[in-house]
Amino acid sequence: MEKKVEISMLLQIYGKLLTKKQQDVMNLYYDDDLSLSEIAEIYKISRQGVSDIIKKGETNLLQYEKVLHIMKTTETNTKTIDTIIFELSKIDDNTSKSDIQKILNNVQKKLHSIQ
Repeated sequence: MEKKVEISMLLQIYGKLLTKKQQDVMNLYYDDDLSLSEIAEIYKISRQGVSDIIKKGETNLLQYEKVLHIMKTTETNTKTIDTIIFELSKIDDNTSKSDIQKILNNVQKKLHSIQ
């Protein structure tokens, strides 16, 4: 996954755990696509100051994910749900009862794997 997309997703999940300034600066950088110079001008700080805030925020977000695994769990569960939907889409008017039972057993196993 591209780093910018990953950090943006982590920001949505864990952003409230950052300081208000980190949240704001990182939202401007990752979500609003402002440059370091543009953000520096808004906050009346140096580009290096903006860069430091972003790096610290990134480090914090990655650490939160390393400990809590919310993004990873969400991605895994989304894939499992997609698989379940695909399995259920195999059922139509011509599907035999035994095939339906196999599909439903498979779906049940997948549902139990969701965390």
